[in-house]
Amino acid sequence: MNNRLVPILIGLMAILYIFIVPSEPLAIKVTFKLIPMGLIIFYAMQKLPASPGPPLLIIIGLFFCMFGDGFIAVSFVSGLGAFLVGHLCYLTGFLKMSRMTKLRLTAIIPIGIYSLIIGSQLIASLSEAENDALVIPVIAYMLVISLMALSAILTGNRLAIAGSILFVISDSILSWNMFVSDIVYSDVFIMITYYSAQFLIARSLASFREAAGQITAIPDVKQRI
Repeated sequence: MNNRLVPILIGLMAILYIFIVPSEPLAIKVTFKLIPMGLIIFYAMQKLPASPGPPLLIIIGLFFCMFGDGFIAVSFVSGLGAFLVGHLCYLTGFLKMSRMTKLRLTAIIPIGIYSLIIGSQLIASLSEAENDALVIPVIAYMLVISLMALSAILTGNRLAIAGSILFVISDSILSWNMFVSDIVYSDVFIMITYYSAQFLIARSLASFREAAGQITAIPDVKQRI
């Protein structure tokens, strides 16, 4: 399939799900929700190098996020667990491809402040609603997704960074709308930022592949000289 056609299909199917597909029956809704993710995974696999290495973890993470899309429709905790595993895959993959600098490490400050503000409000709202059973899972999830965003920043890959930040925004809207207060058009904002995040993360694999190719090409040039 033409590489330009896949992103177009992803966009069209995402628009179809977000704006056209009705909420009932649930099975149809979930099916159309998973189609853009299936296409994103297909797109990402086309970007894998011959020897995948760490990028393969990103593919695995995409699969677990797709599982989370399906599970969360029937069980919030199950969906949260699948997304948690997905983020751990992203986190590990990005760390293996990271190029740490002091400047990039400073990103831990705004990420930490943002997570503290959002997290404290979520915990307070969960406690008020007597949903104490969700406090620990939510804290664990916020910690992992924050570290995932930091690990993406440490790679220096702009697509991975943009994707991880959009993922944080998407989940922030989702959790705020569920536990703190209603957000107008929350479903639209959640899914637009979510699909955009996953697509950018998938697209970043090509950039990692190109960077790896440039690094391996340097010794070859020296040998020929």
